[in-house]
Amino acid sequence: MEHHHQHTPVGRIGNAFKIGIGLNAIFIVIEVIFGFLSNSMALVSDAGHNFSDVIALVFSWIAILLSERKPTMKFTYGLRRSTILAALFNTILLLVAVTFLFYETVDRIGSNKIINSGNIIIISLTGIIINGLTAWLFMKGKKHDLNIRSAFIHFMADTLVSAGVLLAGIIMYFTGIRWIDTVVSFLIIAVILYSSFRLLTDSVSLALDAVPENIDIKAVRKYLYKIPGVSGVHDLHIWALSTSAAALTVHLVTDIQTDVSFISGIQRDLLGKFGIEHSTIQVEYGGQSGPCREYR
Repeated sequence: MEHHHQHTPVGRIGNAFKIGIGLNAIFIVIEVIFGFLSNSMALVSDAGHNFSDVIALVFSWIAILLSERKPTMKFTYGLRRSTILAALFNTILLLVAVTFLFYETVDRIGSNKIINSGNIIIISLTGIIINGLTAWLFMKGKKHDLNIRSAFIHFMADTLVSAGVLLAGIIMYFTGIRWIDTVVSFLIIAVILYSSFRLLTDSVSLALDAVPENIDIKAVRKYLYKIPGVSGVHDLHIWALSTSAAALTVHLVTDIQTDVSFISGIQRDLLGKFGIEHSTIQVEYGGQSGPCREYR
């Protein structure tokens, strides 16, 4: 049986990842330093949020790099699933970071420390520029790659968060109301928790071979039933090979004799219509659905 594989060329997008990771890593260090110097936990919390998205960017790049690795006799699918395990590990690190940020923010409630709103305005403006530039780097490829689309959305969200910090800085600069910094800090922590929870649930789901969120298994089954000559579909399974690739196995009952072109045509459609790059199809001519365990 013929298998179709689709890989994202590393060369075309590699520079975007390098520039995006480099710019944001430098910005995180600057933001943490100026956050503590300015006594602004909003800036420190925003740095934590940016750190979470840099991790997402790194894993998006890793997923693309691993998709280029050739399978071996021991790892017949390659090392693609390592990205899922790494995502789980990094979710734990993010939750630890959020705990620290929450503790620091609560500890500073009621503090009389002077907050340098001028620094907050300058750094948040820098964040808007850097995050906006990073999002722009992935704008062209977001239509064709789920990982790139995810990176684009992450950094567009970062741009909006930096805008929120900027607003807090402006309010403090003109009014002197310092508790705005704490409010913004808690809002950013909430954003990180939400992102971490989504990352955790998505990673666990993929580790347990759940159908990837971007694939509608009902639509796949409907497509298979509409194929001329197919009278039955059973034992349909779809799971993630990595954070960016999916596989499928299925048994098709047919009332006509088929050849290799029948299977390869279905594989091309599964890749083109649903993004399923690795499909294994078993044809049962004139048979009936066997005692395969179906999902509910």
